[in-house]
Amino acid sequence: MRRRSTFIPSPGFDYDPSKLKIDGRHLSFAGLKAAREERLTLGLNELPAEVVEVLQKSHELHVRWVSSESYNRSSPYFSSLTPGLHVHYTPSAEGDEPLCPLLQTLYSPSLRCSTENATFTRPDILSERFATSAALQYYSLLPSLKQCVAWIQRNICSSQDVICKHNAALLNITSYVDIDYDSISHALTITAYWSKPPAVLMDSVAEWTTYDHWNMALDASPNDKNEVGLLQSAPASEPSEIGMEGFLAVVGEDSEPKPVMFSFPSRHHSLATQQAQDQKYAVTFDLPTGLHPTMRISLPTRETLQEPTNKPADSTCALHTYVTLPSVLFADEYAFPTDNHDPLFTEVHNILSLRSYSGERDLEAPDYVIQKWGSALLLELATPQSALSRAADSPWDITIPLHLRYLEPTAGGQQSVEIPWPIVFWACTAEEGTKFTVNPFDRVNLGYDGLFGPRTMFYHLEPRLQEGGRLVERIDVPVLDSNVISHGMVDVMTMALVLSGFLWVAWKVLREVQWEMNWWKSPKAQKQLEKKAQ
Repeated sequence: MRRRSTFIPSPGFDYDPSKLKIDGRHLSFAGLKAAREERLTLGLNELPAEVVEVLQKSHELHVRWVSSESYNRSSPYFSSLTPGLHVHYTPSAEGDEPLCPLLQTLYSPSLRCSTENATFTRPDILSERFATSAALQYYSLLPSLKQCVAWIQRNICSSQDVICKHNAALLNITSYVDIDYDSISHALTITAYWSKPPAVLMDSVAEWTTYDHWNMALDASPNDKNEVGLLQSAPASEPSEIGMEGFLAVVGEDSEPKPVMFSFPSRHHSLATQQAQDQKYAVTFDLPTGLHPTMRISLPTRETLQEPTNKPADSTCALHTYVTLPSVLFADEYAFPTDNHDPLFTEVHNILSLRSYSGERDLEAPDYVIQKWGSALLLELATPQSALSRAADSPWDITIPLHLRYLEPTAGGQQSVEIPWPIVFWACTAEEGTKFTVNPFDRVNLGYDGLFGPRTMFYHLEPRLQEGGRLVERIDVPVLDSNVISHGMVDVMTMALVLSGFLWVAWKVLREVQWEMNWWKSPKAQKQLEKKAQ
């Protein structure tokens, strides 16, 4: 096993690296207020048999879970993703479908996942050169990792390993968790990120309690490699790069932390400080929602919606949003402009074009017969430079017309559904010659990155929410009131109406046939026949 622990001290928090103590194969520190990333790399021989069975039938598997609570992003962890459970998967052979049962075991038995062929969708890959794009995609708005944590504590941790159970419990408050596997390396990588320390952290082994800070006590096994880093942002030599500096220590090899400074090309960036504040976005639904809800993405003013100031000099940028919709809602892809620009549509919605659509395409089917998880769409958005002139201080709203699928009848005639916030970002070209080799903090297979070329940089906009606010919108939608009319009654009435319509049409046809037959026998018809005979 390999473990890499990285801590990014909070802005304004000065931490003395000499407090990081190393004694042989033991490392400890206390009182660190920082963002934290833990990355574990495991071999197949270190995993339970039911997990190994699925991995051996997988060419690649990438699982991302993102908390619905808003969180601050620290350098270099700038990537963003819709809250919920995302799975990107390529099976090693056709016909193997072992993944859905494992997902339901790990995350929730209520996951809408029957088989990979029935439930997963195939993303539209616009750049075949982007080799990290998986063949199949799945999504579910999973609110927590409670079942996953319980499974780890039962199946991974031994009954006596209190430290393992304590570390697993920390996943309940994580900001996101990534799981990656590919058949080339035959290694499973688990990455967890916490944007801040827990309000209260209790360690029953070390018998201490801390408030709003991290403590760590690590005893490294001779067979494992453990690396601990204390890093902060540093100036980079190129706009496409991110710089870091600080201290690193390999437990069991180093007697004290070693100073480091490095930079690397990165696909994901934040906007400059002031621009990040000016371009925060919010998501709402227009009321009343009805059967055709409108999602509204609101930006403060058109004056502040400018391309990233920290992009490379010759870079060109376009504003995009990546929308992930559960099966209850869908967008009619034929209503959006694609290659041909539609000035009227752009003027109304501030959308230039639909760049990608994947998922369920049946526009008429009710939600309770749909097997696909839903759909995802990539939209290129209009900006003040690409749209008609308006007042500089007027708000800039993007409206996305959606449609509601019919739901099961419920008492009261209304049902609440939750829709995750989309992400918004500038997609910019990198400088000629820039190579995005895999950096130590890279995140790929996020759903939208494979829809762009390999030299694309993403500058992410931040949601306009207080930290801890939920990146999910709950809307009330109309359904059939089961107190007024039952499902069985609807079936009977539908059959009766269809049968009535059929009988009416049949009666009209028979009347016409009978009239035609009687017409030939009429005196008028006989006279006409006699004239023709003469």
